[in-house]
Amino acid sequence: MAGIRIRQALPEDDQALNRLDHESWSTLHAVLPRPVVGAPFFDRHPPGDFIVAEDAGGTVVGYTRITPPTPLACNRHVRQVQGLAVAAAVRGQGVGRALLRAACERAREEGAVRVTLRVLGHNAPARALYESEGFEVEGVLRGEFWIAGRYVDDVMMGRALL
Repeated sequence: MAGIRIRQALPEDDQALNRLDHESWSTLHAVLPRPVVGAPFFDRHPPGDFIVAEDAGGTVVGYTRITPPTPLACNRHVRQVQGLAVAAAVRGQGVGRALLRAACERAREEGAVRVTLRVLGHNAPARALYESEGFEVEGVLRGEFWIAGRYVDDVMMGRALL
């Protein structure tokens, strides 16, 4: 992970994140259509929800989103990872792990005691990463999505931060 810096997303990261989202899109992890190049990335979620990874040259090579899963006061002790993308050129180099750890650290700083996420059942690399970072399967919605001509499970995972 030499030369990779983890930081808060900034408004000016909009198009770099859009390109990364477009280039890293895959039916392995996506339930929405491939993002359109040039579309606003921060159209529904503000930069403050995102953590990015950039290489030594300042190119954005990964991101994750960490946010409360609901607006309910009774749920404010939980944060949810809602998306994790890493550029193909740096996969397997610890960028995803660094982003996940940064997300958990931010959740702790915000007073959360628990982090959850959802992952497609057939996404073995992501599931292995999450398990290696202490996430456990807490539920499975069998055949929840129809992707690329087959039914795919929606796997809910979580971990304590204490």
